[in-house]
Amino acid sequence: MKKINRMSRRSAIHAIGSIGAAAGLGEALSPFRASAASRKTDVFALVGDRFHNFDYIRTALTRTLVKESDVTVTFTPDYALLTRETLNAHRLLIMLCDGLTFPGGYTTPYVFYDPEKMKIKSEPPLPEFDEKAEMWITPEQGKAIRQFVEKGGSAWFFHNASYISGANEDFRHVEGALFTGHTPFRPYKMKIVNRDHSITRGVNDFVVTEEQHYLLYDKGPKDVLIRSVNEEGLGYSTPTYGNQGTSCEACWAYDYDKGRVCFMAPGHTIPGFWNPEYVKLQKNALRWLLRET
Repeated sequence: MKKINRMSRRSAIHAIGSIGAAAGLGEALSPFRASAASRKTDVFALVGDRFHNFDYIRTALTRTLVKESDVTVTFTPDYALLTRETLNAHRLLIMLCDGLTFPGGYTTPYVFYDPEKMKIKSEPPLPEFDEKAEMWITPEQGKAIRQFVEKGGSAWFFHNASYISGANEDFRHVEGALFTGHTPFRPYKMKIVNRDHSITRGVNDFVVTEEQHYLLYDKGPKDVLIRSVNEEGLGYSTPTYGNQGTSCEACWAYDYDKGRVCFMAPGHTIPGFWNPEYVKLQKNALRWLLRET
């Protein structure tokens, strides 16, 4: 390949049913410079949100995609850069973000903390925070993603990206699922159910310890490559969707008009990303999405 008032995360998700630090590796962040180049840049990676730190995602994917797979990736958490022009300057879109923004601010970015041990003092007193979450995706951005893939681009969605599907029909149609919730951190197996696809070839079942994500999968069963399985028999249920059992679709891939789409559920930690079998899976998917296999 070429070189190229306090709201928890779960409360925020149930309540809804800029430019930040960014770094480009091998290419300028600006999509305008990329569009003027003689060829398309490989990957545009829109990653990071309040509960998923930009740096750990960049660190994890820099190893697997840049250092070990030799592609050029532009990393950014800035969703304002998700435009037709940006997408058309790249071959592959990666997204790992939940689509939530908190314009009224929030007291802490940390997912796991004890508010009794982390009391905030301020002189003079702080104003009251309105920690109401909003979705940032616009109809235009959803259409841009759909048209990008329809015309031959590829899209690779990780972890919590399917939460965005609840706010945008075009996004859901491309990504293929709706996020319904997740368990606490616990081990689960990524069990391969289709070993004939290029993405799973040579990859063994593996276990990660992360939130086990659940979703409503929209596409055909033949496109499912891996299911997540809690081998201790622990299931997951919500008031809205009921009991979803101990297993869920966790990786799929399909052709979408002239383009290609892949989803992978693990992605909340660097240890999850760097499980050796998951690294194989990611590298296979990258080659498939960039049509190198």
